[in-house]
Amino acid sequence: MARILLIDDDASLLDALSLTFEDAGYDVLTAPDGQRGLDLVKKEAPDAIISDVNMPGLDGFSLCKKLRESGNRIPLVLLTSRDDEIDEALGLELGADDYIAKPFSTRVLLARITALLRRDAMRRAQTTERAVAKGALELFPERLEVRYAQKPVTVTVTEFRLLEALASRAGFVLSRGRLLEIVRGDESVVAERIIDTYIRRLRRKIEAIDPAFDCIETVIGAGYRWKDG
Repeated sequence: MARILLIDDDASLLDALSLTFEDAGYDVLTAPDGQRGLDLVKKEAPDAIISDVNMPGLDGFSLCKKLRESGNRIPLVLLTSRDDEIDEALGLELGADDYIAKPFSTRVLLARITALLRRDAMRRAQTTERAVAKGALELFPERLEVRYAQKPVTVTVTEFRLLEALASRAGFVLSRGRLLEIVRGDESVVAERIIDTYIRRLRRKIEAIDPAFDCIETVIGAGYRWKDG
């Protein structure tokens, strides 16, 4: 049974989400703020986190930053009452795997968490790791690890899926819509431009290793592709 950690200072929302996930068969942990949530991550090792952004003390963005800086890549979905591109970009830049604005459908939230956990389960079920190599890029699906020019690149689950989608289809143009289908694994309606934020973040991470990196090519009006050769 997968264990979900719910973090929100709104007690009524926390109760409602707890019931939703328990009814769906999940083991649920709850915390009223980011610091107590962080303590539970260290103590209980949940399989995924859903955290509000706007909380007293340690907010959702700060929680996300602390987890990623420590090397913890647990799937993380942020919730916020501010539905704007600045919040969304900031959350993704810090390493969140997904982002949902309030009010939201609990069905959609459940589907996204289920998709993230399903991908992780498939990865764990693999008995033999088959690295995907494309030029200086190496992807290790079993460990969700990325190396470029033999140097490690810290990525989230979503970033890994995006790199894998592009590199394994080198030379082919993938639309934003298609990339969303691949990295999310559900049919939720999300602005396709969110892919641009993921791409910018990946480019910056690899450019920190190789300033001349240009393998992820923007095809104006069509999408993105990994340059073949």
